[in-house]
Parts: sequence; C-alpha cells; structure tokens
Amino acid sequence: MDYELPLRNENSNKGTFGRVLNIAGSEYMPGAAYLSSVSALTAGCGYVFLASSERVIDAVAAQTQNVVFAPLSEIENLLRTTDVLLIGCGISTSKKAENVFKEAIKSAIKIPTVIDADGLNILAKWNNPELPEKLILTPHVKEASRLLDVDVEKIIEDMEFFAREISQKYNCTTVLKSSETVVCGKDLQIYNNKTKNSALAKAGSGDVLSGIIAGLMAQGLDEFNAAKTGVHLHSLAGEFAKNDLTEFAVLANDQIRYISCAFKKLLN
Repeated sequence: MDYELPLRNENSNKGTFGRVLNIAGSEYMPGAAYLSSVSALTAGCGYVFLASSERVIDAVAAQTQNVVFAPLSEIENLLRTTDVLLIGCGISTSKKAENVFKEAIKSAIKIPTVIDADGLNILAKWNNPELPEKLILTPHVKEASRLLDVDVEKIIEDMEFFAREISQKYNCTTVLKSSETVVCGKDLQIYNNKTKNSALAKAGSGDVLSGIIAGLMAQGLDEFNAAKTGVHLHSLAGEFAKNDLTEFAVLANDQIRYISCAFKKLLN
C-alpha cells in the first residue's frame, strides 16, 4: 500500500503548510484540546488555532506554547483564513456545544473539515444538515452506531459495509475505528489497517488521530489520502511507543512523541 506524504518545500514559511482551526475541549475534557492540537502540528501543519473556553485555553497554554488561542466568539472570523476545520474533540454535547458546532459547520461548507468525538454525537441527532463538501468523519463503532442507528455488534461484524454506509449517508470519507480501522472514501474506495495494538486503547488516542489527519489535510492531501496516511502514521507511532514503553504504559501524549518515528519510517 502506497502512502502519500505532503510535499515539504524548503523555500517556505509557517503559512506554507496550512492553518487548522481546532474547536475542541470543555470543562471536564481540556486534554482533548491539547492532544488534537499538538498532534496536528506534529503532523506538519504550520499553524493550529484552538478555539475554546477560557478554562480550556488556560489548561492547554500551561502545557504548550506552540498553539495560538482564540475565544469561541472568534470562530467566524477565523474560518475566513482557515485551511482545515477540526471540530468535536472533547467539546461535550451540552446545548452550548451543540450551538457552537452547528454554527461552525454552517460557516464551513467550503472548508475541508474533520469531525470527531462529541461532534459526531451532535451530528447523529441533527436532521438533514448541510455539511462541508470535503468532509472526514472519524467514528469509533459506538459513535458509528449512533450515526446509523444500528447495533454496535452488527457494525463490528462488517466494518467495511458500515463504513460505506456512513460515507454514503454523509457524503464523506469515513474512518471507522475498532481494534482494526477501515477508511472509506466518498467514492467508496476502501483501505484497511489491520494492525492491532492494545497500547492504542487509551483515552485520547482518537484525538491524536484526528489531529494527525487534519494536519495532513492542511498541507494539501485530499480527504482519502489524509485519512489513509493519518491512520497508518498513528498505527506506526503506536507500534514504536509500545516497543519502548510496553503495551500497558503508552499514553496518548506518548503517541504524539512517536509520530516523528513513524514519519522517519515512511521517508526511508
């Protein structure tokens, strides 16, 4: 399987490699905002703007100086210069989060978008939304069951079929996650990642993956290649982390540290 990496022009600046607007985090889940933001940067994009509550911004700012912060009130302005919208990681499903999500999606019709986590749960209850033209959904099987109103057990039995169902229903590229991962493009092309790694069965792993995918898309990869390559990079990072730390001890932020090792393997 060939994996496409973005071009890295030496005659470049931070604007060359794209801007991700990440709408993420909530009072009880500030970590999701940190993980998804930093993983997008580690995947190579030039800027990540994190739009969230003041408490989340304070928590993330205490951990990294690499992210640009903005209040939720600035989302509409930021979308005017954003290359990719990443939305949903840890935002909760409160009424306020639902309103922020829906308004952002309505304003991002022409912007490549990745929806993950709580964004998927809000989407599952939204009747007949108009969605971005270039869209990636990244559900695990329980989120997929909500998107399709199908039992989790049925989805696990035939991941390829239900990944195609999501792609057809939402006109999107789908990253359907379980112990293995299926990527289905808008044209229903399938990529299977069959690498099983219990080290990735940790809270925050999905935030890291969605950040990687958004970072790759910001650098110019199309939805299917960003999803396919992102899944592979995340899988490789998990393998490197497991080999050094054991499958018991790998945390989500460890996965970010090993993204560089995954890139090295693909570049060699």
